[in-house]
Formats: sequence, structure tokens, C-alpha cells
Amino acid sequence: MSNTTRIMAHVIPWYPDRAQSMDAVRGLVDAGVSYLEVQFPFSDPTADGPAIQAACSDALEAGFTVADGFAFLDEIRTITDTPVFLMSYASLIYRPGVQAFVARAREHGVAGLIVPDLPPDYDEGLYDACRDAGIACVPVLVATSADARVDLALSTKPEYVYVALRTGTTGSRTELGALNMGFLEKIGASGTKIFAGFGIQDAGQVQALAPHCEAAVVGSAFVRTIAAASGSGVYEAVKARAESLLDAK
Repeated sequence: MSNTTRIMAHVIPWYPDRAQSMDAVRGLVDAGVSYLEVQFPFSDPTADGPAIQAACSDALEAGFTVADGFAFLDEIRTITDTPVFLMSYASLIYRPGVQAFVARAREHGVAGLIVPDLPPDYDEGLYDACRDAGIACVPVLVATSADARVDLALSTKPEYVYVALRTGTTGSRTELGALNMGFLEKIGASGTKIFAGFGIQDAGQVQALAPHCEAAVVGSAFVRTIAAASGSGVYEAVKARAESLLDAK
């Protein structure tokens, strides 16, 4: 790990509409985020807080489909080579077939998949499919995960692990403490790269996490910024928000 401040920015296609969601991507990329986490909207999420749930609902009501999501990924590739991780839930992946979904993700330039409800011991073949396709499958752990769960996740030899900095859902601010930092050090000792998220909302949190992870994951903060700016400058608002979070002063 290093002291460089890096962000993985969470993006929801078609929120508040297709054009403005791409404006948000451009703002994030121009601000200098290191990774994009693109979430395919789903009607029954297990880890999303109110802001992201509402955004996903709006996208679905606007007609978003999985095909639209993959087209969105293609459009991202035309403007940036920033690594894109696709975040989704089991139902969207299982429905067309795990191997088929993973192959499609690879064809559309995805660097890895984050699927919170497909852990290594109940993954429906996801980890093997990602390994065969040559893309990362990112296990999700929380700071209170039992040693057996940690050992199981690390036994897959992941390039990346997503650490949720608290139990429950995203959204409200997380206070970073000894438990979180100690857990990040424990996972980091394995040599895997860590994405650390849930409740990251200000530059102080991003800077505090920098020595302990590959990137801090920011989601709800950007969704709220997009909501406030909708129809009147999403690109500018999101770019400014991202720059403020990356400000190391």
C-alpha cells in the first residue's frame, strides 16, 4: 500500500438518465479517480443504502436493462482506459448463466466482478468462470468477518478484496477506527489489493484509508451530488466533488 489517495467511484448507469450518467463518468475520470465501479441497477439489493436504492429504482423505472448496462460499459471504454469493475447481484448473473454473463463482461472490457451475494462457498461457479475468463472476482468481507470467512475468501487467491467498513448497508458516514484499520492491515498482509468502502464521504476518510488500501470506494456521496445537480451541470458537480475528496491538503 502507499499514501497515494485513490478512489474507486461507484456509478449507476441511467441515473438520473443515460446522458447524465455518462456526464458523471466523464467528471469522475477528469477528476482523476483510479477505478470505476459500475453497478447494474437491481430491484432487490442487499447492500445498498437509501440513496443508491433510490437511484437504482429511478434507473429501472426509466427502462434500464442489462443490455443497456453493457452498452454503457462500451461507451465508457471510448472515453477512458480507467479499470472498470462491474458490481451486480446474483439474480442478474444467474439468469443468463454464470459463464455466459462472465464471458459477456469480459467482452465489454470489465476488469473484475463484485457480487456481494455470491460468496466463495455459494458462488454458483462464479469464481471458476472469472478465472477462466481472466478477470478478477472480488470477494466481499466486513471488518467483523470470522477468521474462517477470511481464510475462505483468501483461499481463492484474489487479486482484490472489497472490505465493507461496517455491517449493514451503504450510505451513512462510517467512523474509521482501530477495528477497521486492523482488519485492513490483516487483509493487506496477504498481498491482495483492497478496495475499502461503505460510508466514505470526505477527504479526511480517503486520506486516512490511503496507507491501508488500494482505493477508497465512494458511492452514496456521488449519487447525492448527482441528485442535487440533475439537469443543471452533473459533469461539473461530480468533477468538483471527486477533486475535493482527492485533495490531500
